[in-house]
Amino acid sequence: MTPMIEPLPPPPSLRPCIEQLGLPQKDLNWELLDQALMHVSASTDRNNERLEFLGDSVLRLAAAEFLMAQYPNATVGDFTRVRSHLVSDQTLTQIAEKIGIEKFLQTSSAAKGDLAARPKRLADAIEAVLAVLYLSRGNLQLVRAWLDPHLAERAQPLVANPEIHNPKTALQELTQKVHKTLPDYRTEEISTDHGAPERFRANVWLGDRCLGSGVGPSRKAAEQAAALQGYQALTANPDPLPT
Repeated sequence: MTPMIEPLPPPPSLRPCIEQLGLPQKDLNWELLDQALMHVSASTDRNNERLEFLGDSVLRLAAAEFLMAQYPNATVGDFTRVRSHLVSDQTLTQIAEKIGIEKFLQTSSAAKGDLAARPKRLADAIEAVLAVLYLSRGNLQLVRAWLDPHLAERAQPLVANPEIHNPKTALQELTQKVHKTLPDYRTEEISTDHGAPERFRANVWLGDRCLGSGVGPSRKAAEQAAALQGYQALTANPDPLPT
């Protein structure tokens, strides 16, 4: 009988990363994980671009499986709406920041200084890690075990409060239904720094009433933040517009 070979432990250089990110040690492909943490700016020959490409598809399939299992009575429309948020760069960046993957990502000093590209770098790194989890066993077992808790944390409020997914659409539908008019966004640039998280400020008005305000790195993000505040304000106090 051939003796069973114990899998090799992770190399010392990867152990802090594995522990902090909460990755499984058993069956994980260490070489691929190291590659997943290599940004293209650090190496044009060996980087995480191909893994990120695969990870994008892995993420969408894993999210679909998760939603169908977690919410068996939801409609296809609900699945599509929630999944589009769960697989977005915004959600992946939030996961990346929560687990602290950035300090393990090998990036050139020039790329590190590009704050505007930071969210995409972090999102790509998460997708590359998902590809490693998938390739390590050839199925979604490791992927789901690691990813499901992150999805569950973000899916529940989206299902309970659909306006969180797209506040501008939710606010527009509400104002049309209740007041027969559209909200008005007044957005201004308050910082010239491309990477500033509060580069734009938006206020949303309904007639003479300012419903809410928000800031963000882009006009769209600032308006979405203002719309969410406006939606919450209008549902709490749906008084008619002054005449």
